Amino acid sequence: MRLQSVGTAELHVDARLVPGRPVLVLVNSLGTDLRIWDEVVGALGTSCGTVRYDKRGHGLSASGEPPYRLDDHVDDLAGLLDALAVEKAVVCGLSVGGMIALSLADRRPDLVSGLVLCDTAHRIGSPDQWNPRIDAVLAGGVEAIAESVLERWFTPSFRHSFPQRCSGYRRMLTSTPPGGYAGTCAAIRDADLSDAAGRIAVPTLCLVGDQDVATPPVLVRSLAERIGGAAFATIADAGHLPCIEQAERLAGHLRDFLAATGAKPSEPSLGEDLFQAGMAVRRSVLGDAHVDRAQANRTALDEDFQRFITQAAWGGLWSRPSLSRRERSIITIALLAALGHDEEVAMHVRATTNTGAVMGDVEEALLHVAVYAGVPAANRAFHIAKKVFKEMEGNR
Repeated sequence: MRLQSVGTAELHVDARLVPGRPVLVLVNSLGTDLRIWDEVVGALGTSCGTVRYDKRGHGLSASGEPPYRLDDHVDDLAGLLDALAVEKAVVCGLSVGGMIALSLADRRPDLVSGLVLCDTAHRIGSPDQWNPRIDAVLAGGVEAIAESVLERWFTPSFRHSFPQRCSGYRRMLTSTPPGGYAGTCAAIRDADLSDAAGRIAVPTLCLVGDQDVATPPVLVRSLAERIGGAAFATIADAGHLPCIEQAERLAGHLRDFLAATGAKPSEPSLGEDLFQAGMAVRRSVLGDAHVDRAQANRTALDEDFQRFITQAAWGGLWSRPSLSRRERSIITIALLAALGHDEEVAMHVRATTNTGAVMGDVEEALLHVAVYAGVPAANRAFHIAKKVFKEMEGNR
């Protein structure tokens, strides 16, 4: 966990900066934390550096003194980028995150090389819409509005097909401090970026889920029309949070935008750069504790081998942008189970905490093992996975 003090805020930050590569900053929506970008970051791999953080009053960041102004959130982001010594970045913001990104580009154009504004607008809602929500949250907590929010976040088909994931995101939502949620509602309520949008002079892409009812496509298109030269596109089969429903499609838009704006993601080079990139991915998937143990246990016999697997597996294969980390996790578990590598099966089942794969994904992988590699291999792997998931549940 990394906490960064920025002015009056203490922010929970996930910064994965890669020397020589462009930086992509991802700014969350109302009632969410940095985990909503997990699959997007996984799909991008280490082809670009990323910075994610929990807004004040959200996730593991401190609440400060709500209610907030939009400028408070903008000051937090500007201060964070200064603290991380990020001089230029493409900033991708979702919903209120998009408003923060847009305002940052207006107030601190020195920090922003491009904007991707997702499911957002220059003005969202009216006081008549926000004030009752603020009152409900302050009276009954975020739980009081949770069901209506989830209906606006996700398409009906996603809620029907992935009830377990929706339950998890509901818990993320309801764990948001009421003051942080209501305080950010006030910031949205009072913000009007109509004039700021007209002053934006960096390349900008406005995206929206084609089934978004919170910030509908017509509203997001109106934002694009206010920004000189901005592009507009919809993401099929997505509601208000395409980073969750259609992470691969959103990642594709981001890759294309980075390339079009001259911040083209580069492939890792051989040597030290590839090792460092691989070590970053290895730590993010397997966890610091596991990697630290492996590094501490190196000897002259296996030191070159440890470097080789870090470069080839993590800096090479796991860093390729064509598959998400969740997909690579599922494939890896299936192959290890088929080959009978018990310790590695257990290690990668534990790693699902970081890759975004869930128990149902592991089940499907092992069913494929049963058909294509044999029932005994699958049976053994199911036994290991059950034990690991029980241990993980007990540690929560």
